[in-house]
Amino acid sequence: MGAGDNRVTYGQNNEQLQKAYMKSFVQVEEGQMLPGKVIEVGSEIIYLDVGLKSEGKISLSEFEKIPKIGEIVYIILLNKENRRGEVIISKSKADEKIFWKNLRQAFDQHQPVPGKIQRKVKGGFGVDLGNDIHAFLPLSKVDLTRVQDVDEYVGLDTYFYVERLYNRGKVNLVVSRREWLEDENRRKREEFFNTAKIGDVLEGKVKTFTSFGAFIDLGGFDGLLHINDMSWGHINSPKDLVSLGDTLKLKLIRLDPEENKINLSLKHFTEDPWTHFESRYKVGDVVKGKVTKLTDFGAFIEIEEGIEGLAHISELSWVKKIRHPKEILQVSDLVEAKILGYNIQNGKLSLGLKQVFPNPWDDIDKRYPVGMRLTRKVKTITNFGAFLELEEGIDGLLHIDDMSWTKKIKHPSAMLKTGDDAEIMVIDIDKENRKVKLGIKQLTEDPWKSLSKAFPKGSIIEGEITSITDFGFFARVQGGIEGLINKANLFNPNTESLEDFLTKYKVGDKIRTVIMDINPEKHKISLSIREYSKKVQEEEMVKYIHDDSKEEKTTLAELIKEKTKG
Repeated sequence: MGAGDNRVTYGQNNEQLQKAYMKSFVQVEEGQMLPGKVIEVGSEIIYLDVGLKSEGKISLSEFEKIPKIGEIVYIILLNKENRRGEVIISKSKADEKIFWKNLRQAFDQHQPVPGKIQRKVKGGFGVDLGNDIHAFLPLSKVDLTRVQDVDEYVGLDTYFYVERLYNRGKVNLVVSRREWLEDENRRKREEFFNTAKIGDVLEGKVKTFTSFGAFIDLGGFDGLLHINDMSWGHINSPKDLVSLGDTLKLKLIRLDPEENKINLSLKHFTEDPWTHFESRYKVGDVVKGKVTKLTDFGAFIEIEEGIEGLAHISELSWVKKIRHPKEILQVSDLVEAKILGYNIQNGKLSLGLKQVFPNPWDDIDKRYPVGMRLTRKVKTITNFGAFLELEEGIDGLLHIDDMSWTKKIKHPSAMLKTGDDAEIMVIDIDKENRKVKLGIKQLTEDPWKSLSKAFPKGSIIEGEITSITDFGFFARVQGGIEGLINKANLFNPNTESLEDFLTKYKVGDKIRTVIMDINPEKHKISLSIREYSKKVQEEEMVKYIHDDSKEEKTTLAELIKEKTKG
């Protein structure tokens, strides 16, 4: 198309420039890429001066935006002159050639290229890189984290690294967005560490939660908002204060380039409540608070927002044996506690619940003096005794040895059962070790002492055979006391055999014996039938000698037997 009335006319200076500009294009070949200058912008056609006899023309539809007159546009020369004398050029082919050149350069130099994730395909996405060139983006390389929703990536304009350009001589484009994100985030992080300073106020979005806080996206890299830096007050979970996706203003409180750690805070926008602690509290104060957390070792109690103390499990009760605080407390309970100590620098406060009340062990000896008789229920029974509850939280021990003066008790259950009412006596109090000893046998006089007074060593005493063993007899005497008649004290082997002697006695027989020895402290008594027989013989002999008028109707041995069996 020749110049018309609407053609833009250049001045003399422009013509000179154009001639100089075209000198470099004297030798041109078809298929060659050439620069063209826009000389006319029509409603449908753009005219270019490409240095040949006639202008080239390009459809306006080949341009993404309308060019300006004088702008340089690269084209491919298809035909210097057709039958009608026209120059045939193509902008799209030049664009394609430039695109592939740039793409190859990006691949070789590991540079990012722009593109648009266009659609979902098997195993990933189809990406439009422009100029009708498409690439494959594997699902694993679309983001830094695992993909939850594939649809949210479709339509995204972003950048990619070209990972594969050719495969066995064929075009096979594979790109990665994840690697570009990693490099971009690394660049942003390095820039952040080089410019940020402690105290800066930043903006970020809550990205993920952990048990100890929330990770905040600061624009491609993360900072940690620890649960302890969310509030001066107590919170059980990060989700109590912030939500996923929240945009927050945060204060930078720690920066560690070597560890790549960024710590953020919400609470540092307000003053630390510990700053004025000593002006409001002192050791010994009784304060009100709310239970915020229970652990194996105690209960945490918040006395005001940001000031939380620990009541150790040992400080919860004077009398109860608490295995876990949940036995007496629940989270959110309102309680009174006494301040036992504090450390402002470390933000630690020691509290006690039991100290709010008097210690019942301080005057227990006044409430339960030694010698006091009382009736209490049996709480528990063990192998060595029974515990009886004197009052709530205070138990006394009734040892198996203090249940009876005379009975040999193998297990306390033979005497008592759980829930029984038992009459007992307080026999000892150990305030320091918090122990109270109880007794049942002490309710009556010690029969051993009574027996030793009434029947000293050498006395004759009646008893009942309770058992016959290989080493002798056991006999129960006055007061229910059981003594041993060992084999040597049973009979006189010079006058009688063991077999003959044993035929005369059985369990339950009443007998008379002589006390050979008695020890009230060790609860031991030794008896003798033989010694009693000897005494009877001596008495009968004396009587026989002095009773001249007595007729000898029986033998002396028969008389002794009758006397011995009582």
